[in-house]
Amino acid sequence: MMAEEKLEKCYKCFKAKIDFKPEIAIILGSGLGAFADEIEVKAVLNYYEIEGFPLSTVPGHKGRFVFGYIEKVPVVIMQGRVHYYEGYAMQDVVLPTRLMKKMGAEVLFLTNASGAANPDYSAGDFMLISDQIANFVPSPLIGSNFDSLGIRFPDMSSIYNKQLREIVRNTAKELGIKLREGVYIQLTGPNYESPSEVKMCRLLGADAIGMSTACEAIAANHAGMKIVGISCISNLGCGLTDTPLSHKEVMEAADKAAPYFKSLIRTSVVNIANELGLSD
Repeated sequence: MMAEEKLEKCYKCFKAKIDFKPEIAIILGSGLGAFADEIEVKAVLNYYEIEGFPLSTVPGHKGRFVFGYIEKVPVVIMQGRVHYYEGYAMQDVVLPTRLMKKMGAEVLFLTNASGAANPDYSAGDFMLISDQIANFVPSPLIGSNFDSLGIRFPDMSSIYNKQLREIVRNTAKELGIKLREGVYIQLTGPNYESPSEVKMCRLLGADAIGMSTACEAIAANHAGMKIVGISCISNLGCGLTDTPLSHKEVMEAADKAAPYFKSLIRTSVVNIANELGLSD
């Protein structure tokens, strides 16, 4: 089945089950999924209920869409994302992003747990993503263009919206939350990087390294969404610490940062909606 046909099929499945139009879409990274349980939930749609939809297989990723309100702002939250390293084609990895756009979302709020390439960072830091490097994974735009979503050769000079970044920056100041700002690089995973690979990422200009996000941002940018992203720094990259890396460490760091993260996301969403005139 063509990727565009699959998207249409998934959308029809969603429409048959859920009557809700979100304004803002949020993708929750590893260990950050609990945020979805704290909104005013109106409906839940498990990924397995959508015919042909890719399923999350990673611990800490529940695998469902949660629809509801953050204050008066209608949102759809991905409680668990799909990763390229799970064996899915890149078109399937970004299918959820495209589906949320078709649901009506105009803003995409990306989050992830990542490792630091920048030696000045510490576990538990938050990094506002200013730009990204995605050359190490296939572009989700390879293949036939989705003319209904966007143009064949989209500009990538401002993937992460300047206005939204400013809102999040001001929100962090308002809440007294330290917020770094830097470049995110996506590698394939699932293995963590070697010390030399971390060094390479730093030389290329990356501050944080992860296994998601950049491909979703490309698909969302192609579809005309406004994008903002925050990385939760869960560990120092290999070679910057003597401790062997583990998924458990990622989850523990995310859990520790969770109260600040939830506060930052919640208030940022409300401020973004107010600024863009999205809330009722």
